[in-house]
Amino acid sequence: MAVLKYELIADSLRQRIADGEFTPDDLLPSQRDLCAQWDVSRATVIKAYDLLVQDGLVVARQGQGFHVVLTPLARPAGGRKAGTTRAGGGRAFTILGAPVREVPSGRIATALGLGEGQRALRRDRLVQLADGSPLSLVQAWFPLDIVEQCPRLEGTKQIVEGTTRYILRMTGRAPVRGTDIKTVRLGTETEGHVLERSLPFAVQIVLHTASDKDGRTIVVEHGVTPGDLWEETDAYPMGNGH
Repeated sequence: MAVLKYELIADSLRQRIADGEFTPDDLLPSQRDLCAQWDVSRATVIKAYDLLVQDGLVVARQGQGFHVVLTPLARPAGGRKAGTTRAGGGRAFTILGAPVREVPSGRIATALGLGEGQRALRRDRLVQLADGSPLSLVQAWFPLDIVEQCPRLEGTKQIVEGTTRYILRMTGRAPVRGTDIKTVRLGTETEGHVLERSLPFAVQIVLHTASDKDGRTIVVEHGVTPGDLWEETDAYPMGNGH
């Protein structure tokens, strides 16, 4: 499938941001400059910037143009249906500690397609509420073949463009199927410390698996959210009224 011009422009700007040419709050090239550089219409440039806004990577400021976001966004585990955007469901987050290569637990290893004793990369983040308090603790697990092609996954810095976009840019692999398994249990002492809850407290667990077009797992996320902060609403048709 041919890549459209506005997608090429958006990818170029993502790369420049990822490479540090533009840092948080920097002003990005004007629509006029991009039109001249790429020999495209203003409508094409606007579509490119719309993509970056939906990614939560840039923000439009009235009368000033587009700026790199001050605070990168991440989403809790799960709920990555087609049509959802990082800007729509994303929140501020903090990377917890340094990513580590280790053997995951049984359910995560199975979702990753790993054999007994095989390792994956674990990258932890704490997704926060608007006031900075904890919302959800997420462990993101990446197969090592992806890690070898995406070295920034092992760094302690936030990946401003998002790990999904970063992996796509580095490997060409995009998630086309997601599976969410939801369970509930009591939180652990370690989870209580991170999520600022006293024992006993209930948590909702989401085990999210994202796979590419060939069925290969790209990432498995294990999200833990306190029960008092979790709510799910599902609206759906119920037949013809009979």
